[in-house]
Amino acid sequence: MYTDYHVNSLVELYLNDAERSRLDPILDTYASIYDNLSEDEQVSFKGAAKAFVRTYGFLGAILPYGNPEWEKLSIFLNLLIPKLPSPKEDDLSQGILEAIDLDSYRAEVKQTMSILLEGQDEYPVNPVPTSSGGGVSVPEMDLLSSILQSFHDLWGNIDWKDEDQVKRHIASIPAAVSRDEAYQNAMKNSDKQNARIESERALKRAVMNMMVDNMELFKQFNDNPSFKKWLSDLVFDLTYNTKGEVFDGEMVI
Repeated sequence: MYTDYHVNSLVELYLNDAERSRLDPILDTYASIYDNLSEDEQVSFKGAAKAFVRTYGFLGAILPYGNPEWEKLSIFLNLLIPKLPSPKEDDLSQGILEAIDLDSYRAEVKQTMSILLEGQDEYPVNPVPTSSGGGVSVPEMDLLSSILQSFHDLWGNIDWKDEDQVKRHIASIPAAVSRDEAYQNAMKNSDKQNARIESERALKRAVMNMMVDNMELFKQFNDNPSFKKWLSDLVFDLTYNTKGEVFDGEMVI
C-alpha cells in the first residue's frame, strides 16, 4: 500500500515543518486506497498498522538502539491511521491515535530521529545482575521479602508456569534499576517526579533484558496494566533515595 519512497518523502516534509496543508493531500491519497480495500483487507491493514505503532513505541522506549527506517514508518503510520475509517471489526482502541497533537508529536520525533541518525545510545541497557553484591540493610531485605511472600496472594490468579522463577526475577529487578545511570542522576539532581519517570524507563529496560529467560514476566508487564503498576510502585519504593545510592538487595528465593 505504501513504498519506502513515499514514506521517506512524507517524513522529510513533516520533519522540515511542513504545514498540514502539504501533508494531508499525501495522506488522503493513501486513505482513498484504503477505502477501496475490502472490509477484511481494511481490518487486516489497520490492525497491523496499529500493532506496529504500539510495538515499536514500546520497544523504542527500552532498547539501547533504534532503527531509522522503522522510526520513519512509525511516523508515517501515526499520521496515516487517523485518516483511515474504522471498519466494523476494528478494535476498541479507536480514538487513541486520532488525538495526536501534531506539533508536540513533531518535536518528539525530531529528537528521536536525531538520536538515531547520529547513532547515539541515550539510554544504555544495563545487564540484570545475577548475584548479590552485599551491603543491603535489613529493613530493605525484610520489605522485599515480605512483598514477595505476598506475591501469590496478589497475583496467584495468573496461571504462571513457574511462579518461583518469576519471583526470582522480580527480586533481581530493583538492584538492576537502581544501577541505571540516568535514574541515579535523576534521584540526585532532580525532583521525585522526574526520578519516577527514569525509574520506569529503567524498569522497562530491565524487564526487556530478561525477556528471553522469562517471557511470562515480560508478557504480564506488557499486557497487564495492574501488574505493571504494582511492579513499578514496588521498584520505585524500594530504590528511590535522594543520594542516588544503589539498592543492592537482590534476594535468593
